[in-house]
Amino acid sequence: MSEEQAILTPGDEAELAAIIADAAAARRPLAVEGGGALRGLGRPLQAAATLSTRRLTGVTLYEPTELVVSARAGTPLAEVENLLAGERQRLAFEPPDWRALYGSDGVPTVGGVAAANLSGPRRITAGAARDSLIGLRFVDGRGEVVKNGGRVMKNVTGYDLVKFLAGSYGTLAVMSEVTFKVQPMPEVEATLVLQGLDDRRAIAALAAGLGSPYGVTGAAHVPAQNGTPARTLLRLDGFTASVDYRLGRLAEDLVDFGSAARIEAAPSAALWKSIRDLSVFASPAGVPVWRVSVRPGDGPSVAEAARKSFACRVLYDWGGGLVWIAGGDGPDAGASVIRPAARAAGGYATLARAPEPLRAANDVFDPPASALMALTRRLKDTFDPAGILNPGRMYAGV
Repeated sequence: MSEEQAILTPGDEAELAAIIADAAAARRPLAVEGGGALRGLGRPLQAAATLSTRRLTGVTLYEPTELVVSARAGTPLAEVENLLAGERQRLAFEPPDWRALYGSDGVPTVGGVAAANLSGPRRITAGAARDSLIGLRFVDGRGEVVKNGGRVMKNVTGYDLVKFLAGSYGTLAVMSEVTFKVQPMPEVEATLVLQGLDDRRAIAALAAGLGSPYGVTGAAHVPAQNGTPARTLLRLDGFTASVDYRLGRLAEDLVDFGSAARIEAAPSAALWKSIRDLSVFASPAGVPVWRVSVRPGDGPSVAEAARKSFACRVLYDWGGGLVWIAGGDGPDAGASVIRPAARAAGGYATLARAPEPLRAANDVFDPPASALMALTRRLKDTFDPAGILNPGRMYAGV
């Protein structure tokens, strides 16, 4: 089968449903994707064909006064963000673009963002992608079209499949249309920068900033690397006079952590874009990248365990609760070090990037406890009884 023949690109929801129904009847596995920007995320798939939503495009509803936008799943993320920017609005959760991380020439789509629950630095105040997702149309593994949620923020009827399917990575259903609530874009943004702090001291500074009344919307720490001093970053946004006042007061409150510099406007936006998109980890491409979720104060202990075992680079986001580690030796990509350290801290670790042989031989997502895995299997059987949608992408055999 040629590459072109192996890619199925339905032009509307009815065609999408027919393709899935036919595959279910034949028990023919499908690799599900949007624009192909996240092909390196998850376990490798053995599928008869790739089902792409890249032709399901177009904004179907935009009500700036209601702060709601709906778009077909294959709509490029950039198209939606540009439309919102024209009305001085944005997606609150700051979705990342990981094409450089994965060396991908694909196109990030709104459906891909929802399916992977992708959320950037602003998650600490705005919530995750699923928290902004208020409506959904999807096709389940039987080929049946389902609508859940609505196009207004106050809709609360029925089971909340909207939140449930966000982060299911196309293993339970294929999204055909998504509806997000949006928020006004601030007038300005600026970032307070503290230099030279070690990891634990930096996390304490971030905690102090987030615990202040000054509305921090980004809290990250970039440890020292190759002669570049460590930087601890706190972002504020809003009206100009308010940001000026709040940033000044925040600097005063954090004086025990050292004197702070200030980055304004476009340079601040570029800095947070690089953190959001993990630009520092784009090269070299073959190095494993781990995504560790822990309580903010416990992040440094996981990083210390990794540094003692292999050369690595570290980035802290979400006030220290999200730890990115680029590095990992051996046939398990460092899992024998990172996963026990994450579990000891009450968290979990995901192998966000690794060469395909490593992702095929190792768990990518932290294996859940037996009871939770049994529930996961039952949910898979309920939504996708033939097991054709992204089989094994999250867990082997599911």
